[in-house]
Amino acid sequence: MIEQFEIGVITTTHGLKGEVKVFPTTDDARRFEELSDVLLETAGEPRKLSVERVRFFKGRPILKFKGLDRIEDVEGLKGKKLLIDREDALPLEEDEHYVGDLLGAKVILGDGTAYGILRDILKTGANDVFEIQKEDGTTDYLPSIKEVVLAIDVENRCITIRPMKTI
Repeated sequence: MIEQFEIGVITTTHGLKGEVKVFPTTDDARRFEELSDVLLETAGEPRKLSVERVRFFKGRPILKFKGLDRIEDVEGLKGKKLLIDREDALPLEEDEHYVGDLLGAKVILGDGTAYGILRDILKTGANDVFEIQKEDGTTDYLPSIKEVVLAIDVENRCITIRPMKTI
C-alpha cells in the first residue's frame, strides 16, 4: 500500500502574494480546509509546506503557504503535485478504497485467469470506470459495479472481475 496520496495539482499562481490555484484530485475539494500541512512532490524527498489559508473560487481551492509570500516564491510550483500522508487521508466508508491503493493492481477473472492491470479509475456521473490494460496490450473499460467487480483485495493488489457481456 502506498503511504502518500495525491490530493491536487498546482495549476498556476494567483495574484502577487504567493497564492496558488489547485486542481483537486480528491473526491472532496473541501478537504483542503482541514489541512495544516501538505507535501509538495519534488524530484527527491517531498517538501513539507504549511498551509496558511485556503479559500475557494469557482469550487477550486486557492492555497497560501506560510513563508511563500511573493509570486516569485510560487512560480516554480506550477504543475507540482500536492500529497498527504496516509494517516491524514479521509476515512473510508464500507466498500470504499483509496484510488492509490488500486492503481497497478492485477485484474483477474473469477476463475483466476489473468485479465490485465488497472491503469486508471475514471470518475463519471453514474459510477467509476476501471481502465484496464489487458494482457494482449489492448485497453478495456469496465464499470465499477457489483455485477462486474466481484472482489477487491487491497493487501494483495488484486481485483477479481466478471466482464459484462456485449450485445
